[in-house]
Amino acid sequence: AVAGPVRGDVGEMTNLDWKIDKDTLQRATQAETVAILNDLQAQGHALGYIAPSNIHTVLPGTTPKVCASQLVIGVGTGFNAALVLETAAGRIVTPSESGHISLPIRNDEDCRLYRFLEAKYGFPAVEDVLSGRGLERLYRWLAGEAGRDVNKSAAQVMAALDANNDPIAKEAVQIFVQMLGTVAGNLSLIQLPFGGVYLIGGVARAMTPYLAEFGFGEAFCDKGRFAEFMQSFPVSVIEDDFAALTGCASHLMQPT
Repeated sequence: AVAGPVRGDVGEMTNLDWKIDKDTLQRATQAETVAILNDLQAQGHALGYIAPSNIHTVLPGTTPKVCASQLVIGVGTGFNAALVLETAAGRIVTPSESGHISLPIRNDEDCRLYRFLEAKYGFPAVEDVLSGRGLERLYRWLAGEAGRDVNKSAAQVMAALDANNDPIAKEAVQIFVQMLGTVAGNLSLIQLPFGGVYLIGGVARAMTPYLAEFGFGEAFCDKGRFAEFMQSFPVSVIEDDFAALTGCASHLMQPT
């Protein structure tokens, strides 16, 4: 499972200068069966094989219909999403590079953030906020707005939030959570995952205790006249470090 786009039998890492191709991998491992897929596809293939104790409900939604589509959203080193479809031919998990779509702008604050990211890093994508380094950039921007030249790592921001000794850290996490709700809601309207939305990744798990407090649900459902419709989609966080490996195994067991 490769954290980057896969074309044919070749995967290229987005945040690392690695290229992985099927033939080389098969020769190196002497494996009889080899497949290369995007890491979010692997997470999608894991759905249905994860212990209920490792799934934390964020928004209850409505009871999903059998074979309804599902959506996995990964928030960690980067950001991505994948749609999970159940078909007569088996499960299909479609790849995407959702982390590199444009950052949504809803208000003046979002616009100032967009301009900060554009000036510092170039094109402002979703991943530039909704990732580990994105949280760091949020903190740096807010500190600058407060007239302070302070940088903190993502771990330090979360530690400061837990210690309740840094209002900038709290504001950074609040903006992160609300932006995550907005983007997850946008993706849900595009894909209509009546079978559920699943947040995965280390950063998603770190944010779990703050999703309700900082308005994830409100941002997720803030879609004008479709606000009530958004309540159709259950949202959960997967808290299983081995879900991607489970998904790889599930994918390899499918008939070709």
